[in-house]
Amino acid sequence: MSSLPLFPEPSGESHQAAFDRWLAAQQENGALRQPSSIAVYRDMWGSFTAWCLGQSPAVTLASLDTGDLSAFQQARFGMKSDDLSLSPRYALRLLRLIDRVLRHHAETHGTPANGAASEWIATQPEVRYADSARADPLPEFLSVSEARHLITFLSSARPRPGDRHGQAALSWQALRNRVAVALQLGAGLTPGDVRVLRLDAPTSQIAGRRERPWKVAVPGNGNSPAREAPIAPWAGELLQHWLKVRAETTIAGDFLFPATRTGKPWSKEAQYVAAKQVLEDAGIDAAGGGSFLLRHTFALRQLRRGAKLDQVARWLGIEPEAMGKYQRVLTGPAEVI
Repeated sequence: MSSLPLFPEPSGESHQAAFDRWLAAQQENGALRQPSSIAVYRDMWGSFTAWCLGQSPAVTLASLDTGDLSAFQQARFGMKSDDLSLSPRYALRLLRLIDRVLRHHAETHGTPANGAASEWIATQPEVRYADSARADPLPEFLSVSEARHLITFLSSARPRPGDRHGQAALSWQALRNRVAVALQLGAGLTPGDVRVLRLDAPTSQIAGRRERPWKVAVPGNGNSPAREAPIAPWAGELLQHWLKVRAETTIAGDFLFPATRTGKPWSKEAQYVAAKQVLEDAGIDAAGGGSFLLRHTFALRQLRRGAKLDQVARWLGIEPEAMGKYQRVLTGPAEVI
């Protein structure tokens, strides 16, 4: 039995303060941006707080246990609802929110985290697997051998030291196409991201004795905010070569990957066809164009290397909740590339 706190917390203050601090941290690091998502989370937490304070004695963040959460869910099933607020997927989202707020609350105060929410999810198969493949298909991605093969193919567009004739016959358009695909695989960019990049998007640093881009700034659009994403070293080397060739070819305009030497923007259709052709030339199955399997491969590679879920979500420009499909892929052992 858990002990009661020596000094009771003011009614509701701890619950709301914990949520507000968590929300502020999410907004500060860019993990939560959409007003609609924030409103949903406020409503979720509000209903949870109201139930906690309605119990006798009130359920505190410290005393909350799996039995309380079961009682909370049972109480909700007695409510009349015309929406999906009682569905397993909603319950999973709500319990994940509770878990995140509790863990942030513990981290803020330097106390052990209350794992009741994660424990409850683990004991409820219908909720635990609510985001299963039946509701949300697993993403397609390159196998380790396919990714290595594609990286080798793309990197061959960059002459090796001492090799002056290795890619002399490669046109600037062909090089552009390969480098654009390299950023989709090596930085997790979407086709749309690639088309809107400007010349000042890459940030470089000295790697050894050579300059090499290590991150890229992606402009915001209607669906996601501006963000920065890391570039894999091999893709950075290729991008640096493209910047050199682009300057030597005197291509005009501010677009990093223009359609013409006069600097016209790359059209959606033309870029789609170009990416599809690069993958086919590399011997990769390019059904549907294949561009998003490159982005999925990037995300999985970063997660397998130990990057935090929220961090990868920021790099991709998506909400952390959309990362569930990658977590399901990672449930089994996988080789890191």
